[in-house]
Amino acid sequence: MMKNGILLLLFITSAAMTQELPLTQTTSSSQMRHIWRASWITHPTASTSDYGVFHFRRVFELPQKPEKLIVHVSGDNRYRLYVNGDYICEGPARDDLHHWPYETVDIAPHLRKGKNVIAAQVVNYGEDRPGGQFSWMTAFILQSKGKTILDTGPDWKVIRNEGVSALPIRPDNVENYYQVLGFYAACPMDNVTAADYPWGWQNIDYNDNKWPAARVIRKGAGRGFAFGTSWFLVPRDIALLEEKNEPIAAIERTSGMKATDGFLRGGDPLLIPAKTKASILLDNNVLTMGYPELTVSQGRDAEIKLTYAEALFDKNFVKGDRNDVLGKKIYGVYDLFKTDGGEARLFRPTWIRAFRYLQLDIQTADEPLILNSLHTRFTAYPLGEKASFASNDPSLAAIWQASWRSLRLCARETYFSDAYYEQMQYIGDTRVQGLASLVVSGDVSLFRNALRQFDESRVPNGLTQSRYPARELQIIPTYSLLYIAMVHDYMMYADDAQFIRSLKPSIESVLDWFEAHIDDTGLLTNLEWWNFCDWSPEYKVGIPPGAEQGHSTLITLQYIYALQKAADIFAWLGENSRAHQFELRADRSRHAVRLNCWEEKKELYAETPEKKQFSQHSNIFAILTDTHPKSRHVELMQKVLRDKNLIQTTFYFKFYLFEALQHCGLGDDYIQQLDPWRKFINLGLTTFPEDDSERPRSDCHPWSSSPCYHLLTLTAGIQPAEPGFKSVRIAPNFGKLTEIRAVHPHAKGNINVILHRQGESLSGAIALPPGLTGEFVWQGQTVPLAPGEQTIQNKK
Repeated sequence: MMKNGILLLLFITSAAMTQELPLTQTTSSSQMRHIWRASWITHPTASTSDYGVFHFRRVFELPQKPEKLIVHVSGDNRYRLYVNGDYICEGPARDDLHHWPYETVDIAPHLRKGKNVIAAQVVNYGEDRPGGQFSWMTAFILQSKGKTILDTGPDWKVIRNEGVSALPIRPDNVENYYQVLGFYAACPMDNVTAADYPWGWQNIDYNDNKWPAARVIRKGAGRGFAFGTSWFLVPRDIALLEEKNEPIAAIERTSGMKATDGFLRGGDPLLIPAKTKASILLDNNVLTMGYPELTVSQGRDAEIKLTYAEALFDKNFVKGDRNDVLGKKIYGVYDLFKTDGGEARLFRPTWIRAFRYLQLDIQTADEPLILNSLHTRFTAYPLGEKASFASNDPSLAAIWQASWRSLRLCARETYFSDAYYEQMQYIGDTRVQGLASLVVSGDVSLFRNALRQFDESRVPNGLTQSRYPARELQIIPTYSLLYIAMVHDYMMYADDAQFIRSLKPSIESVLDWFEAHIDDTGLLTNLEWWNFCDWSPEYKVGIPPGAEQGHSTLITLQYIYALQKAADIFAWLGENSRAHQFELRADRSRHAVRLNCWEEKKELYAETPEKKQFSQHSNIFAILTDTHPKSRHVELMQKVLRDKNLIQTTFYFKFYLFEALQHCGLGDDYIQQLDPWRKFINLGLTTFPEDDSERPRSDCHPWSSSPCYHLLTLTAGIQPAEPGFKSVRIAPNFGKLTEIRAVHPHAKGNINVILHRQGESLSGAIALPPGLTGEFVWQGQTVPLAPGEQTIQNKK
């Protein structure tokens, strides 16, 4: 009891030591937290836990237009903020209840002298909310800096939008659930009845006289949190999302009527006659992510079904060539929109949709319907494509482009495991996509955000959760090991020792859990939870042999890998004694793997000491951890690549295959290993799928986007030479290429590499930004690099 009292006192004291935030759109969570006068508000009578779309409004007067007016704003589950009808921002950034973000924005540019209105849409997805969405109850909060009249409280009004209901994606909704072919963790779809929709609710001239006053959940939200509520408010520490309009490419086919594409181009509207059943299939040419915005007029009681799909299916339910539509049908999640005959009615779903193909199935009633316009409001985290890679192999340009699109579509307020089905942040996925997005954009913020969230996800036994934020607990112990590798990645690219030091407890607690599962053989015993490693068909639900029975070679090697990464981290932090302890553990288990799992006849590491199964996976990690003698790395790696009887890696685990190629000096073999990616480019994909099988479920799974990373770090060979990227090492691997041109962003500026190879001769130029030094390595020779441009010349 006393301990609990002390903890509570510390919590309140920490929350009380706060001040007003700096006037910025995005803020660091390390900055002082905001003192809240405003109250959380909600609807006075509606359920606060069930599905609902709510609109909040506050009309106010200003004697003159201000130069600046800062507001802090948040909501549960999601909000969209408007001022005088202008869209401002959406949020909050996805996190948990103990770290509930608020956004800070300047609304002055949208204000005017006299009457103004600030309005917000708040959506609670209820029991069908996404797997990555925490929630306490329907609520909204806003506070201005200096203008207390804007603070949320009883002066605000609210209504529930009776024109929007949910179309859940779950087994009891058979038709919709069938479209997603299994597990679905994104939002429910929308069913909109225009006659019941409060059109113009966000505008200044809307009459809200019949709206009830909002109910105050708790008067004054306190310093960071409200007593009696469950949100602990923290400043958003990542950027606001990018939004922009994008046209939908083309009409692919129609039935029931002929259609022209003027309404897609912003030109001539499309007229659908009365009492007509029509279908219009649209092809965006590339997969996209955002809010489709359909504006219609007239056509009272027309019904429009909008179906979204990554690809079309043939009669055998195979996607095949994504460009081919002949004889194929669309299957996918869908929204419904019933019109009311009004002018310029805008259908915009409450959550983003991922699609390449979009089909409009329309049934008009007694009036013709006009399709005024249709486009996508693209939205994603604002990662800029600052890196580039070019060569004399044109297939690599297409692979780069599809990899980057995969990364962009799956980076929002957290990383997404895929664009269409799950939209959750998993450690295994995030390590690959985070590294790739980091080296291409030069932006470490989303990677850092993921590290923080996984750190905060830890459960009492010391492991991280496998995915977070996540409202349902899932533990994948192997992902906790990869989390440590992520911390090491961040250490190499970001000069942020204080943050890395804060993650030490996570590293130690994960490693201590695994150490408790080491038996007297030096191998791991049977492990609890779901020990996923890869989707290889021979791994039952992704679990390698020995994980559940004990003595898994692969998972023991992954533990060694994490120990070695941890030793590097702790040594860099100056904690050499702890680093040495991790090294000793790693050496013990490396010896155990060599002693128990090496099969001399096959010259391979087996999956277990019984030596019945063999995989690429275990042998890859034997190389990465130097469990296998360094002098024999090349021999083992060549066998891994050549022996098709081994359990083969899928797209996800090929990241580690390529890391092993580089580790053992076979980086020149990388380019020819990209044929599986070339296959999907030839099949018309514009992103990369979950696996390289004939029937991948997801067409946009960014753990398959590793080429963006490896073309820069392995082929162009640009890597940090020391933690914090304080110097660079450039060691290219041409393979059969004759030309490499690469740009790699750095905190000090861009690293530029232009290299030409002719036989054994090499020429070109390298330019480093001011203040950055490094080395260039080629065929065993090392040349120092200085800031500025320098010529590379090696003739033989």
